[in-house]
Amino acid sequence: MNFTADDHAHMGRALQLAQRGLYTTHPNPRVGCVLVREGHVVGEGWHERAGGPHAEVVALRQAGDAARGATAYVTLEPCCHEGRTPPCTRALIEAGVGRVVAAMLDPDPRVSGEGLKALQAAGLRVASGLCAVQAAALNPGYVLRMERGLPLVRCKLAMTLDGRTATAQGESRWITSEDARHDVHRLRARSSAIMTGVGTVLADDPALTVRLPGAGPSGGVAREMTGEMTGEMAGKRVGEAGGGWRQPMKVVVDTALRTPPTARLFATPGQVVMATAHEDMARIAALEACGARVACFPARAGKVDLEAVLRHLAGLEVNEILLEAGPVLAGAMLAEGWVDELVLYVAPRLLGDAARGLFHLPALAHLADAVELEILDVRAVGRDWRITALVLGNPARRH
Repeated sequence: MNFTADDHAHMGRALQLAQRGLYTTHPNPRVGCVLVREGHVVGEGWHERAGGPHAEVVALRQAGDAARGATAYVTLEPCCHEGRTPPCTRALIEAGVGRVVAAMLDPDPRVSGEGLKALQAAGLRVASGLCAVQAAALNPGYVLRMERGLPLVRCKLAMTLDGRTATAQGESRWITSEDARHDVHRLRARSSAIMTGVGTVLADDPALTVRLPGAGPSGGVAREMTGEMTGEMAGKRVGEAGGGWRQPMKVVVDTALRTPPTARLFATPGQVVMATAHEDMARIAALEACGARVACFPARAGKVDLEAVLRHLAGLEVNEILLEAGPVLAGAMLAEGWVDELVLYVAPRLLGDAARGLFHLPALAHLADAVELEILDVRAVGRDWRITALVLGNPARRH
């Protein structure tokens, strides 16, 4: 399919609109739509949150009668099934749209090409594949969950320049600067769930919440995340809990259910899921009384089966997990091939070889056995550096 320069420009705009849903659409994909008639944009829309109108419907409402005969540029194939909202294919057909260009097919098996077929059967001209890579990059967890039944796992770690996460005595607050910690909260805000281990809960008693200033009417952070939207508009749209931000699910991997009911994560916003291999009904009842959802899994080598946990979370519509854990759980997830990306915040300081490292991993006999990474991005965050890397060669995964 040959696409014109105008096609590329309009799809580029649709991708910009889709990104506005980065923090709010969970568990739905981030989608943008632009309607163009006779060379003029007559409607724009983006999907804001599950249960709300999809991008196509928002754009059609804005366009009104001008949608008749227009081309719809949408970053994901229009849905053709009854879900929380009616199918977008029906809305496009009834509005009289003449052509639909989808960046990529929807990997949801309920759609997966059927949306475009329905449009084509109704007489619309259809095309797909324009900016498909960029569209998929907006929804990596959604795509992975639909195709493989697994969420995307993004492992965040803070370290010194010599790769240390804490002193030998365990002191780690704070290795990185306030700017880096603020940046981490944006990672949390885009995630469906934050995962940690019981060791971190017992050592640090974390809240595991999104805590970002300025998410209200004059918020600079809110304005930054939504691009062209004003602070007032963003303050109304970025979420419902925690000062305007959607609070992700909290997942604690706790094989023996050692998490105390007094842990701070129970007293702060966000659903808590305890992943355990222990079936002590008294402990389960105590945690459930705190509002936790306790899920029991098989044990593997004396530990919770991590694959079973991830597949369970995918069943709960978790798209992206931010793994914030100590070296034991982080090392186990990496060694088993469940980590997709690393986000490393590097502070310009040194702690020496007695300090604690990033991952607890088996000793390697050969350099060829090392975990290989592809650096995707390196940038300054205040006085620190943030490195984003793709984990290569995960046999359990897929790309």
